[in-house]
Amino acid sequence: MFGQSKPVSFDPYGRRRSRARLPRWLVLLIVGIAIGGGGLFFLQQRYLPPRLSAADSAALQSAFDAADAARVRLSSQLAEVSKRLDAAVADKKKASDELAASHASVESLRDDLAAVVASLPPDPRGGAVEIRAARFVAKSTEHGTALDYDVLLTRERGASKPLNGALQLTVAGLSARGAPASFAAPVAKVSIAGHEMARGSVAMPDGFKPNQVTVQVLDRAGGKALGMRVMLVK
Repeated sequence: MFGQSKPVSFDPYGRRRSRARLPRWLVLLIVGIAIGGGGLFFLQQRYLPPRLSAADSAALQSAFDAADAARVRLSSQLAEVSKRLDAAVADKKKASDELAASHASVESLRDDLAAVVASLPPDPRGGAVEIRAARFVAKSTEHGTALDYDVLLTRERGASKPLNGALQLTVAGLSARGAPASFAAPVAKVSIAGHEMARGSVAMPDGFKPNQVTVQVLDRAGGKALGMRVMLVK
């Protein structure tokens, strides 16, 4: 009726069931995180620069903003200076081109003048310095009358260096009373290479009417004559 009974185990010490253990991988992960955090804290405290406070961070950001604004301003100034430099270089090139053109024009004019001088009749008296042509114009000024002159002087070709001398003009004509008269103009310095155009103005006495001028080229004031010619005043 009761059948066969099963044996019943009996624990006289009443041991409890052991608690559930954490997985090994979770334990390793936690230990690794702890070690990494500790190592990072140690490195930061021992070797890395100290962390900035909020005030220091704000000051650093402000300094960076100021430096960046200065950089932008300097970049703008550099662009403006570069623009001015480019304009100056362009102006210099233009001036150089104009100067070269002017030199070419001057050389051409010199050649033309040399051709004109060569075509003029020679000085009948000859001499070391020839007086090839002259122009005299009487005019009224605030201080009376004056005689403007242009005198073309030439030397023989092949002269090694300019000849320094003095130009003496003796003006002859009629005085205010109608009597023949003459006067010597102040000596003017001249330097003659191949050819030289001497220009100037001579003050005349009141009422004086010039009709001819004796042109003399001297080696110095009051010195030896190098050339002479009598020219009419037209």
